[in-house]
Amino acid sequence: MEIIAHGIDLVDCPRIEEMLNRHGRRFVDRVFTAAEQAYADANKDRVEKFAGRFAAKEAILKLMGTGWRGKIAWTDIEVVNNAAGQPEVTLNGEVKKISDNLGIKHISVSITHTANFAIASAVALAQNCRDS
Repeated sequence: MEIIAHGIDLVDCPRIEEMLNRHGRRFVDRVFTAAEQAYADANKDRVEKFAGRFAAKEAILKLMGTGWRGKIAWTDIEVVNNAAGQPEVTLNGEVKKISDNLGIKHISVSITHTANFAIASAVALAQNCRDS
């Protein structure tokens, strides 16, 4: 596998908390999948969990070079933890189409947060011809 792109994003957790308070379910349902919502809601640091997932989605859109536009839906990107607690990315819809066109085979993401900030780094990997 070879690295073909990288994206990073920093989110202000109080800004996400404000969005949750102001827009409630409308914001949550528009931006986060059911699995992402369940994960955040099950944690005492709910705001930070949502902020981390938001940062990951932004980082992924940056590595694709698109940003959030056109037919892209926030829920086209899902970030859930595997059994070991490591975040894993699943793409659907328009984002999956863009990813396939770019030759992305896997996206590795890392997320960290404090009460004030969440940051995510995403790396796109493509299959190297030697791996075929």
